[in-house]
Amino acid sequence: MKILMICSEAIPFAKAGGLGDAVSALSLGLKRLGHDVRLLLPRYGFIDITTLKPLPDPLGVPLGTQQLWTAVYRGELPNNQDGDGIGVYFLDHRRLFDRAGIYGTPEQPDFHDNPQRYALLCRAAFQLCRALHWIPDILHAHDWPAALVPVYNRLLEADSEFSFSASVLSIHNIGYQGIADTTHLPPLGLPAERIAESGLLFGNRINLLKGGISCADALVTVSPQHAKEITTPEHGFGLDGLLRARHARLTGIINGTDDNIWDPQTDPLLAHNYGPDDLSNKARAKRTLQLEMGLAPLDDVPLIGMVSRLVAQKGFHELCDPRRGILPRILEVLPLQLAIMGSGDPLLEQRLRDLARSYPNLGLNIGYREQLAHQVQAGSDFFLMPSRYEPCGLNQMYALRYGTIPIVSRTGGLADTVDEFNPANDSGTGFFIDYPSPWLIFDAVSRAVRLWHNDPAAVVRMRRRAMQRRFPLADTARAYLSVYRQALSE
Repeated sequence: MKILMICSEAIPFAKAGGLGDAVSALSLGLKRLGHDVRLLLPRYGFIDITTLKPLPDPLGVPLGTQQLWTAVYRGELPNNQDGDGIGVYFLDHRRLFDRAGIYGTPEQPDFHDNPQRYALLCRAAFQLCRALHWIPDILHAHDWPAALVPVYNRLLEADSEFSFSASVLSIHNIGYQGIADTTHLPPLGLPAERIAESGLLFGNRINLLKGGISCADALVTVSPQHAKEITTPEHGFGLDGLLRARHARLTGIINGTDDNIWDPQTDPLLAHNYGPDDLSNKARAKRTLQLEMGLAPLDDVPLIGMVSRLVAQKGFHELCDPRRGILPRILEVLPLQLAIMGSGDPLLEQRLRDLARSYPNLGLNIGYREQLAHQVQAGSDFFLMPSRYEPCGLNQMYALRYGTIPIVSRTGGLADTVDEFNPANDSGTGFFIDYPSPWLIFDAVSRAVRLWHNDPAAVVRMRRRAMQRRFPLADTARAYLSVYRQALSE
């Protein structure tokens, strides 16, 4: 099967969150099953073109009455197994993409012209395939930046060589929808008489994700539990009615993890590797992390790690709000250390800096470094994810693999991948926060810390159970192939 992934992020090239991990991992899983997979994403300003090969001819992309000309570069996503890598195409339009940020910058969190930027990406997908003389069976769009692909496929390409191509839209985070005012309609390049049937209109605004949901041949979100949640008013972010109407085309599939990248026994980014049969090097990894994060090298307190975007969705208001945030209480009352790496809301970043200056048991790294992300997973005793909602989550799966016990909200993919600790029969792989309120976060962390201090043998047994959990890429890829086949058959 020929599959084109259209996306705004893909590691190792561009990453703002878990989307970049998920797209690359799924692409590799499909490739290893023998399918012809290619990726298209923007060539952002931070992507070094000297490592890429330019295509010989410029690419003309029609957007309504305009014709935008772009360069295209080709790179490769390494396979990490025997065999060829995956072709990755980078759309290079200097005015729209040659910027320091993906969606925005700290000073301008959302670029004002994001609708036009990603309309160009989506329309270019068809032109690139024509230029390559390669028409995919599946056009797989990821989140709102690629959500116009199903719209264009249905409304503009129904009678073209793409008439037999099916569009699939993956909803990785429904909280981000690409909403803009209607002045952005003309740059999208749709005929005025087709706007109504595009599904883009959202009250007196436009909504790119809504258009994609309306037009896609198949819809996927990234866990079975989240597929149910987004059809409810509480978690649908205004699109629950549309998703209920299209529920027959909606499937929940857990993201897979790549054991070639995330395996504590072979991880090249760790100074000390370990496995479930010998956890002694996990203590050394903890010491390494403590020193890296400026924490005292203590053995008599648990270390809780977090790698996250610093935004409200991830529970940071409940942790850091100056009036009701529970993090100061956690740091003052509980015998623990906390290591946080991430970036996001500038106000939350500053609040965490202030707390780190006040509490020596809080280590903070604002930003993202891949090696440090692996070190946090390996060196922490517990991994905290107090999310308000979490479509899938990858970090809790990495934590399980590394024997770092998750403390997570009972939502979405977190509920699908973590089993609650039951002391009565010594089962389970983590602790649940029943609802992400400050005091319920405190309660869950307290339970984990008490177990660490009072029954270390139970913690070791839980680590070993956690490390046996697997989320194979091949299983995820096969589930997507089933969706692809269904989309092609209709």
